[in-house]
Amino acid sequence: MRVTLLGTGTPTPRLSAFSASTLVEAGPEKLIFDFGRGSTIRLFQKKIPIGTITAHFITHLHSDHVVGLPDMWLTGWIGTPFGSRKTPMVIFGPKGTVAMTENLTRAFSEDIRIRIADEGYSPAGVAFDAKDVEPGPVYEKNGVKVSAIEVNHGEKIKPSFGYVVEYDGKKLVLSGDTKPDERVVKAADGADLLIHEVAVIDPDLFKAYPNYRAIENHHTSPEEAGKIFTQAKPKLAVYSHIVFASQPPTQDVPEDALLQRTRTTYQGPLVIGHDLMSFVISDHVESFAPDGSPMKPLTTDK
Repeated sequence: MRVTLLGTGTPTPRLSAFSASTLVEAGPEKLIFDFGRGSTIRLFQKKIPIGTITAHFITHLHSDHVVGLPDMWLTGWIGTPFGSRKTPMVIFGPKGTVAMTENLTRAFSEDIRIRIADEGYSPAGVAFDAKDVEPGPVYEKNGVKVSAIEVNHGEKIKPSFGYVVEYDGKKLVLSGDTKPDERVVKAADGADLLIHEVAVIDPDLFKAYPNYRAIENHHTSPEEAGKIFTQAKPKLAVYSHIVFASQPPTQDVPEDALLQRTRTTYQGPLVIGHDLMSFVISDHVESFAPDGSPMKPLTTDK
């Protein structure tokens, strides 16, 4: 399996970190998990035609995880080297996913009508093959198995999923957005790669923006994430969907502080994700920087 971080950020419109999206390539399958802002741009940078994605998965319906869906759907249909989808867009997600695709089809009906009439595109390529799913196996094809696990993103955000991808005896776990959850630990037990969210919010923000308290309560702190990594013992732990908020705002996440807090509970190999980093899972897990050069995970070795 090859795993590429297309977006490691949040709703914050940072230039360096688009919102959540991950590409998984396993055998002939190309799978997308979440549709963050700019996910199509990242695919273009990787020279992967949008129309070649075989299946798409949504963790939950917060806007920063689905705002890129119309772009992925419609741009992938355009008859160009970067699009050219000719079959329905296969998509799985929590309850509300099917309704969202139906409403998007209505919202963009005029664009669809024009392109079919003017450019002769097949209606099949702009159709959705969408399913609302429950926890458990949701997709199995060409030796690739994808299962949804329910996670705790808060009492009012249900259901919210993480996903497990298995191929050729290897296992990848994506936590989705979650508070610390034993179900993630169980799913990631002995995984080759565990990609987990993390949140660091400056307490000074709570006075001016009380909503940040609710945001903090829906996510996992570095110390809590470290405990999860220590319990699950993946070959490699990776941070993505890095929730970072400070006063005044900064463009980049202070990685040293994030690492220091994680190291209070976890001493194993860790990568702090950046957009376009990738990981190859074989007998071991190799890490690659956004420019494609090999990189070493952070360890406690001197």
